[in-house]
Amino acid sequence: MRTAMPEARDDHGPTAVHGTPVYGINVGPETRCEHYGAETDVIAIRFACCNRFYPCHACHDAVADHEAAVWPREAFDEPAVLCGVCGTVFAINTYLQAESACRNCGAAFNPGCEQHHALYFEPPPSSGLDPYSRRT
Repeated sequence: MRTAMPEARDDHGPTAVHGTPVYGINVGPETRCEHYGAETDVIAIRFACCNRFYPCHACHDAVADHEAAVWPREAFDEPAVLCGVCGTVFAINTYLQAESACRNCGAAFNPGCEQHHALYFEPPPSSGLDPYSRRT
């Protein structure tokens, strides 16, 4: 059972999640935010464009002063996905192969996040997904 955690920040400054600054709107101690607050919404992604962690694309769009950029496939070995439950930062490839759970602590990740991968990570050429479209 998880212990009670501090409330989310109500400003746009970073929230320390296991020592890692995470930016966004109302970011909580396990990376939930204004846009995604379900029990399994516990990851943050380090954006390729600014090297900052955000819980979601909508937080980046709301807070950052620049357009988001997707991680190119050749950079998928970069540590860029933070588990908000245990604080482990995974390589993109590790996260994409994790089957919606943290490989370190076993925390469940929201399987619906897969629908948004093209907003963060360059899709395979055969996927037909446009990484530059802002579909949610």
